[in-house]
Amino acid sequence: MFRASRDYEKARQAMVARQLRGRGIKDGRVLDAMGRVPRERFLPEGRQTQAYDDSALGIGLGQTISQPYMVALMTEALHLRPDDRVLEVGTGSGYQAAMLAELSAHVCTVERLAELSERARALLCDELGYTNISFKVGDGTLGWPEKSPFDRIMVTAGAPHRPQILLDQLAPRGEAVAPVGGQHWQTLTHYRRKPDDTIEEHKVCECVFVRLIGEDGW
Repeated sequence: MFRASRDYEKARQAMVARQLRGRGIKDGRVLDAMGRVPRERFLPEGRQTQAYDDSALGIGLGQTISQPYMVALMTEALHLRPDDRVLEVGTGSGYQAAMLAELSAHVCTVERLAELSERARALLCDELGYTNISFKVGDGTLGWPEKSPFDRIMVTAGAPHRPQILLDQLAPRGEAVAPVGGQHWQTLTHYRRKPDDTIEEHKVCECVFVRLIGEDGW
């Protein structure tokens, strides 16, 4: 077990080398961000020593923090640029929001559970000092229309079907990633708004996420 900050740093760099580079994550900006963000800070007391395990972990209220590889894969798939405005559906622990904030201009993150949203806001803004994240408590399946359009959209829970309401909030040439499928497994899917305003999609990989709850979800 590791407790001191230097032990977390060592585990973080090992995670980047083995779980990310070792499995084909190539985007240098994503790898650097994964090596900077202190994943242990986003876990409940008593689970922090598991922060860099190769697995998803419970954070309470029936929610999880995704496996490091899945966080990196979804982030890399978005092709984030420094001036992008990003919508995240499902704030959860706030870890993915931190990754997005490291790599884009501004992140708008929506969470249906007020307790999780406030916990993430306190950690990200008050403790870690992020100034480019906006928080909303509400139905993430409906997005954040008043702040749209977004250059990038990430959905961090499993949707039962193509999230058209969210895709309608994509800017021209915008991109989105979302797990889509059944309640017990999904297919991570990448979407891109083409110049003719149609949406193309392709499958990235099979995955397992908690259900996306809301008017346009489960």
